[in-house]
Amino acid sequence: MATVQEKLITPIAGGASEGPRNKVTVVGVGQVGMACAISILLRELPDELALVDVVEDRLKGEMMDLQHGSLFFKTPKIIADKDYTVTAGSRIVIVTAGVRQQEGESRLNLVQRNVNIFKHIIPQIVKHSPNCILVVVSNPVDIMTYVTWKLSGLPKHRVIGSGCNLDSARFRYLMAEKLSVHPTSFHGWILGEHGDSSVPVWSGANVAGVNLQTLNPDIGTDQDKEGWKETHKMVVDSAYEVIKLKGYTNWAIGMSVADLTESLTKNLSRVHPVSTMVKGMYGINEDVYLSLPCVLNNSGVSSVINMTLNAEEVAKLKKSANTLWGIQKDLKDL
Repeated sequence: MATVQEKLITPIAGGASEGPRNKVTVVGVGQVGMACAISILLRELPDELALVDVVEDRLKGEMMDLQHGSLFFKTPKIIADKDYTVTAGSRIVIVTAGVRQQEGESRLNLVQRNVNIFKHIIPQIVKHSPNCILVVVSNPVDIMTYVTWKLSGLPKHRVIGSGCNLDSARFRYLMAEKLSVHPTSFHGWILGEHGDSSVPVWSGANVAGVNLQTLNPDIGTDQDKEGWKETHKMVVDSAYEVIKLKGYTNWAIGMSVADLTESLTKNLSRVHPVSTMVKGMYGINEDVYLSLPCVLNNSGVSSVINMTLNAEEVAKLKKSANTLWGIQKDLKDL
């Protein structure tokens, strides 16, 4: 007796699916992980999405909730498991796992707690997806990207930190609000650490090619009577403020990570301020990951743009590197 499926469908030889070509895995289904997952799904980027976490009930619940929305996605397969075999064959693996930053806690204080978690996670990912590109989101993201690079054994161009892509988005939003233009029409960069020692590139801030420093030579400095420097302080403080108000940040970082994922999966060669190995650049001599303008395509970081920075900006970038190295050098068992 033939089943309904057998009556409905006539198989054609060679018509079977070859398996996913743009599989994306998100490790960690907390607020940030799920914001990344939903943002990536809504951009129609993966042909398979895998979720991994240690909390099985929540993991299954998040998977089912997304599966029930399959009608509204263009991703035919959404799977989840605490076992990393579910991640096999991933093209992009996004790591959001780790302990959450608490109100008033600096990102750098999170380091050792998250290093211990990564010692379990990273080898498992690479075992099942040796050809993947790793995108690290967990804080402190620059140091955790360095930790991931060391633990994974992958080449540096395939280990990327979400870095200052979000800081720059915050900067562009805040500056655009002050200038009464859309954020896409203000061009500005935050480089260095994703955090307190980040570096605003005031020398390159512009709208439609009009450099703001030519209009106000003191912009971003202590001598600036218009107080533009406060905008960068708002960028630095924004995560702390959101955490104070709602307990965590998730939506903006989720959209930021989806933006990076799109450049990687679609081979776009767009430039993003993401965390990459900066040794040998701008006089930095240590193995440090910091955000610089990186060209992202299906190889990972294919190149870095040599941005023209002034002496003060280079000095701040070096200081940012020294801040991170001061913590990194004491990490053990990497």
